[in-house]
Amino acid sequence: MAPPLNRLTGLFRAGRRDHSPLTSAFSLIICGLLAGVVVAAAAFPVAAISGLATKSGIEAFDKLPTELTVQRTPQNTYIYTSDNKTQLAMIYDENRKDVTYEEIPKVMRDAIVAAEDRMFYQHHGVDYRGILRAFLNNKSGATTQGASTLTMQYVRMAISYSATHPADVVAATEDTTARKAREARYAMQIEEELSKEEILTRYLNMAPFGAGAYGIWAASEVYFSKQPKDLTVEEAALLAGMVKAPSAYDPTTEEGKKLSLDRRNNYVIPGMVELGMITAEQAEKAKATEIKVSGKRTPGGCVNTPKNDWGYFCDYFYRWWMEQETFGATPFDRERRLKSGGYRIVTSLDAGMQKSARTHVSKYAADGNKNALMVSAVQPGTGQVRALAVNRVYKNDDKGNEPNSDPEKRRAGVRGSYPNTTNPIITGSPDVGGFQAGSTFKLFTMIAALEKGYPLTYDIASPRSYYVSNFPIEPNTSGPCRGRPIYCPTNFSANLTGTFNMWSGFGRSVNTYFVPLEERVGADKAVEVAERLGIKFRDPDDQELADNASTWGAFTLGVSGTTSLDLANAYATIAAEGRYCEPIPVLEIWQDKQKLAAGDPRCSQVIDKDVARAAADAARCPVGDSSDTSRCAGATDPGAWDRVGKPVIGKSGTTDGNRTAAFVLSTVQMTVAGIVADPDNHNTSMLGGGDGWWNPHTEAVNPAVTNTLADFMKGKEAKEFAPPSEKMITGKLAAIPSVECNSVEDATTRLKARGFQISVSPERVDSSCAAGRVARTEPGDSTIEGGTVVLRISNGNTPPQPPTNGNDNDDDDDEQDDDDQNPGLPDIPGLPDIPGLPDLPGGD
Repeated sequence: MAPPLNRLTGLFRAGRRDHSPLTSAFSLIICGLLAGVVVAAAAFPVAAISGLATKSGIEAFDKLPTELTVQRTPQNTYIYTSDNKTQLAMIYDENRKDVTYEEIPKVMRDAIVAAEDRMFYQHHGVDYRGILRAFLNNKSGATTQGASTLTMQYVRMAISYSATHPADVVAATEDTTARKAREARYAMQIEEELSKEEILTRYLNMAPFGAGAYGIWAASEVYFSKQPKDLTVEEAALLAGMVKAPSAYDPTTEEGKKLSLDRRNNYVIPGMVELGMITAEQAEKAKATEIKVSGKRTPGGCVNTPKNDWGYFCDYFYRWWMEQETFGATPFDRERRLKSGGYRIVTSLDAGMQKSARTHVSKYAADGNKNALMVSAVQPGTGQVRALAVNRVYKNDDKGNEPNSDPEKRRAGVRGSYPNTTNPIITGSPDVGGFQAGSTFKLFTMIAALEKGYPLTYDIASPRSYYVSNFPIEPNTSGPCRGRPIYCPTNFSANLTGTFNMWSGFGRSVNTYFVPLEERVGADKAVEVAERLGIKFRDPDDQELADNASTWGAFTLGVSGTTSLDLANAYATIAAEGRYCEPIPVLEIWQDKQKLAAGDPRCSQVIDKDVARAAADAARCPVGDSSDTSRCAGATDPGAWDRVGKPVIGKSGTTDGNRTAAFVLSTVQMTVAGIVADPDNHNTSMLGGGDGWWNPHTEAVNPAVTNTLADFMKGKEAKEFAPPSEKMITGKLAAIPSVECNSVEDATTRLKARGFQISVSPERVDSSCAAGRVARTEPGDSTIEGGTVVLRISNGNTPPQPPTNGNDNDDDDDEQDDDDQNPGLPDIPGLPDIPGLPDLPGGD
């Protein structure tokens, strides 16, 4: 090993600057002293310097690593809207933005040298004369002097920022011989590798100035609301004087202002004169100039977005970032990178569309309304989230909020979520499971059926109420089931009876079409489609049902919680012909002028194109649109297509008692979905209410969604949805042999021999066949090859004859027995007439 003296002096070999023989000789002599005596003296002002201290100082110095690794200092992350110009938010731990040497005015460079290191341009990292002077002054009892050069101070800060453990940060600033020795050695290394200009630039970009400002750029903004290049002599001198102790010299406090002005006028400015940086006349003028200091911290985070309605999008971006493992293995690492990585992030937020969405949300639901109207917009084929709007103010403070609409929460003193909240009610979280979206979920059953081979023309005889499903439920005395342990949904209105196919069943939202279809396909298959399209089950009860989905009969009617964002993205997948893209709030992510792949769309084909085209063809019916191939027969919202004026698909959904209402509408280019609900109390109806709303669809969510999409589509091309193939329209059907009055065993054997799958309904129905025999099959005449045939079993009771003088399909005959409207539906003993029966969960 080379002797310690040689290792010290080796750092002074010819490098970036030439040294005179006298300087080198002096360095050789003084470095030996620095290794122990002088360094120790500066570190311990009144300690007696012994031979032991000298020896330990040399050994500590000798053991130091030869290279200082300087980590990147924390940098602000800037977030922009999709135009790459409008700033959405700034996120930081330490408010800092690095600037170049040229961007720092000479007056600021001069001021910091006068304030912190007047020998900066003469020494080579360590000011030997300063150390000796400090040693003598400190030993004599005069004022304590530290003798740290600007370079040594930079080293100290660099070590702190390079630390990987809190203890290392403490060690970087502790008052010990080892620390001084370390700083001295690394300072000499830095001086060999960097120019004075580079050292000064790094120092001024790293130094703390108080009030959350780190580096000269932030300090100029915080204290003077200007760029560094515009600083004056008096301003630069004030900032330079603060670095020694930012808290003590804080010019925004009364005591701090006195101390900072005293240091500026009696130390920094005189030093600038002494070094020939300014004239005496300039100095007196600077001292006499009164300056105004704001000291206003630069706003950061999502609460301080330029427009309050952008806060929810910013919050969604933050939550998205925290889930991305590419930014760190742990949430701590991800947040640290976001707040210190110096990223430039161009988000997908379309400011124009966001404004439109917020305008329509506010129009149809004021911020003070307890019911939240939540609207999301997603671009098909990319998953890029273009707008997130809700009639709430993004704010942490809920002191001004109205009483909670949930009686129990209100009694407990919990305030409502309106008008202020930061809850992610639009996008969901582990704490916000979402809201039921009603019959919009019928899409997933339809896709599962199409995938299994059921064509769009597939007919199902649909009564008003479906009393004979195979799906079990807990017995309930209320509702049409009247205590029977089977799920028996009812259509929204009495005239929804007859035979429907996928176009008409979806267009008119026929519950008793889709529940039998779900039976034949398998509820688990419908749930699996929903998951492929991005529907998440955030509520533990929903997740439990999804994990055991084969008996979840109500799933097709939308009883699971979801968000407007998930719903928009699911329908966007169909608009993109089955190409699912993960919802993403960014267009580009840049760091150090490098574009990161983390901002790219993440897409995959999850639905066959032809299946998606068929689903889209049927989904044109509910919103008043149609194609050359579709066979619509009515719509739940026929005005949507009229308003947008371009080819559209979509669906509305309502839950029982009108507790929530949902609507989704999409062109090829954009999908918009909305949900209206009371986030504080999921059990209250919105119909009538006390808020001036009569119908949550026609007076709230539907117009808000439709008008938002219409505004976006103005001036844009009318793109057609591609038509489905003939296979998707007509399919390949196989005849079902008659097994009426056969035994279950014989019927099962015959049907299985034809390749069908068999499901035996546990519910007995009226039939002229003997009890226990097959009363009928569903479907009756044909189904897809290999499809499911349901065997309905006779209870031995002959069904009553239908009336001879009634009109079975008279829409105005509200008093007519529901069973009479469907002669094929058996009478169920003990069930009274139920005119005007309310909708069951999920039904439109």
